[in-house]
Amino acid sequence: MAPTVHAAVLVKPRTLLAQEFARPSIGSDDALLRIEACGICGSDYEQYEGAQPLHEDYTPYPVIPGHEPLGIIEEIGARARQRWGVDEGDRVAVRSGYGCGRCEACGRWEPIACPKRGGTYGYTDVGKPPHLWGGYAEHMYLSPYSVLKKMDPRIPAGVAVMFNPLAAGLSWAGSVPGTGPGDRVVILGAGQRGLCCVIGARAAGARQIVVTGLSRDAQKLALARELGADVTVNAETEDVVARVREATGGGAEVVVDTTPYAPQSLNDAVAIAVRKGRIVVAGLKGLRPARELNVDDVIYKELTIRGVLSMPVDVTFRAIEIIESGRYPFEKMHTCSLPLEQAEDAIHALAGDIPGMNPIHLAIVPGAPRVSLRG
Repeated sequence: MAPTVHAAVLVKPRTLLAQEFARPSIGSDDALLRIEACGICGSDYEQYEGAQPLHEDYTPYPVIPGHEPLGIIEEIGARARQRWGVDEGDRVAVRSGYGCGRCEACGRWEPIACPKRGGTYGYTDVGKPPHLWGGYAEHMYLSPYSVLKKMDPRIPAGVAVMFNPLAAGLSWAGSVPGTGPGDRVVILGAGQRGLCCVIGARAAGARQIVVTGLSRDAQKLALARELGADVTVNAETEDVVARVREATGGGAEVVVDTTPYAPQSLNDAVAIAVRKGRIVVAGLKGLRPARELNVDDVIYKELTIRGVLSMPVDVTFRAIEIIESGRYPFEKMHTCSLPLEQAEDAIHALAGDIPGMNPIHLAIVPGAPRVSLRG
């Protein structure tokens, strides 16, 4: 085994540097994960740009990014093996948050109930021993207070690692707004989480699903229809509010905003929602404020507006089971995998900064062959 581990470190906004760290010693209660794949999403781009608000669980810089890790247990302590029910050689999906280790819940080895997470993988200070706290690396340290679950090793890594966006879709378009059989659901944005919201809304029994996207999203909107959307709307060529109201017969009980860097989408959500409607805001806006929000509409319609950032553990585990079931064509959502050395390229590609590229889902896979992303 190599004595060092390669990782990509975000040392300041827009600056990822390759660094090496000593392979950590593993005790009875922790483990070392060999990264198979680490999914990336819009929050990776915002972290890279320095456009995320400060949060008590997050260290801005320097960090090893990567909060969606999937990998193989390479080394594990005896108590950790018993506690997690996994062994060396098992593939596991890892939740991004880990326990604090000081509260009563963590004292019972129940980090799920930890009232204050100890930290978040991908957002923990790289100076904190043993340093490997993110998925943009060959290996990642697993704190004793991590939450993880075995996953079928036969599923391609780029597909298996989609447990995180799928859990978001199940939660944000299903359980959080309490979507039921009588509800019309409008999903603003056709990225990976928007598409997973189609699955979440359909699983919750929504009677109608509408998805919006841009002109360049034709392939994504076609996949949305394959996944269960009834109507898709081009937000660049159509009046979103008018078209959605027409398609739904007046509006929607549930509106899920997954659009990144588009604060005005909240105005559309308020206009689309019917009385007593529920709006879920999930797309980070890069610290940009929404302007001219019709607050009176929020009051007169008695709307519920809920911001979401993560998902419950049970929903994450349900997402893993759905991927393992093979019921949905997740392989059509995974665009490609890139090696660790192309982490910066992957972030820019997902953000739409590379001409000719409009990927749905990308993953960092250490050791993968280089990919040409230019046009």
